[in-house]
Amino acid sequence: MSRSPSARTLSLACAAGGAVLLLLSLIRCAGLSHAPSRGFAACALVLLFCLAAGLLYGASRSLDLVLRALPFLGLALLLRAACLDHVTDDYVTFLSDWAAFFRENGGWAAVALPKGNYNAPYLYFLAAISYLPVYDLYAIKLFSVLFDVLLAWGGARLITALPVREGGAAARAAAGFCLLLLLPTVVLNGSYWGQCDAIYGALCLHGLASGLSGRPRSSVVLAALAFSCKLQTVFLLPVWAVLWMSQRVRFRDLLLFPATYVLSILPALALGKPLGDVLGVYFGQAAEYSAYLTLNAPSLYALIPYGMEVDTALWSKVGILAAFLLVLGVLGWLLPRRRRLGNEAVMAAAVVFAVGVPLLLPHMHERYFFLADTLTLCWACTRRRYLPLAVLTQIASLGGYHAYLVLRYAFPMGLGALMLLAVLIASLAALAWTAEENG
Repeated sequence: MSRSPSARTLSLACAAGGAVLLLLSLIRCAGLSHAPSRGFAACALVLLFCLAAGLLYGASRSLDLVLRALPFLGLALLLRAACLDHVTDDYVTFLSDWAAFFRENGGWAAVALPKGNYNAPYLYFLAAISYLPVYDLYAIKLFSVLFDVLLAWGGARLITALPVREGGAAARAAAGFCLLLLLPTVVLNGSYWGQCDAIYGALCLHGLASGLSGRPRSSVVLAALAFSCKLQTVFLLPVWAVLWMSQRVRFRDLLLFPATYVLSILPALALGKPLGDVLGVYFGQAAEYSAYLTLNAPSLYALIPYGMEVDTALWSKVGILAAFLLVLGVLGWLLPRRRRLGNEAVMAAAVVFAVGVPLLLPHMHERYFFLADTLTLCWACTRRRYLPLAVLTQIASLGGYHAYLVLRYAFPMGLGALMLLAVLIASLAALAWTAEENG
């Protein structure tokens, strides 16, 4: 069926708008403070624009949808180009020091040395960029932006795997792709803050999408890679128990998890890094901020009045127990319904875990609701009734970002905790409804 002239005109106008926004991104790159790296940044943005368009076409199989999405892709890159020069305390204190250490100590050889508190895969990246004549700040941020694009692709795949009740699946997937790239916490996380949560976030979304699309082995491998990059993957890992119970993943597939993790750390071991250093990274991270019940995170501990004396050790144990009971309770409730769970029910369980576990756990940071941000948005792209949950999650999470990046609270963190508590209750209700509906 041929397109109408007005549809063709709209598509061409959107393509032109995307090109203009990309050009503005390149103009912004020409004004970056580190002159020798301007060309690198500009080339990277062009390649990322092309990659995003190509992945979106692969997810939607519609040239029209890609053309109409180009202004959003161009805007997403323009926002990131505008953020590239921003320097945060995390970069000054940690990332720049780590990057300089790798450059000064032989690149790959420095992987064996006790520097940085990230696991092996991110150390490989720091070793790789140490050989490039590029400003570390731009290289670190653009690496995260690459995973922003892969995150959006994973979100589109996930939306495609879910039942869509309103509108076409391809259009919803394209909308999710664009919205994920423009989600404030996703934009700020990598291009402004210099953090790398998009790496494990993208791997988790792709892993869940694979699990719901009949690709069990790739699903488990992706989950293991996510865990090898960031400990916060554990918030979502219980969903692979749901995939196993519902026979989407077999027990022998789950054995790929430890195998993949071991493969991910083998290069570090081969370069001479002690096994204890590799395996101890996550234990060190967990213990580093044990004196604080919350670090600007809208968890339930934000409801404790400022200055009130509490037994941190006791409440930490209570929170860990509560998170464990939430996971155990959900899995126990789903167990007798395991053979009739649809993809929507599995997605609801994923949202429950991504929101509920960090909401209950102590010692959470501002960024630890990243999975909740992205999963609730993907969920909202399948049904409009989930849109308020995505909005509440984003507002609460963004409040934590504001507290760190601006050094003041946009609103009390306790209010954010109440928002996320409402999201958790609503997602539990949705899980109960969808599980029974499928039954």
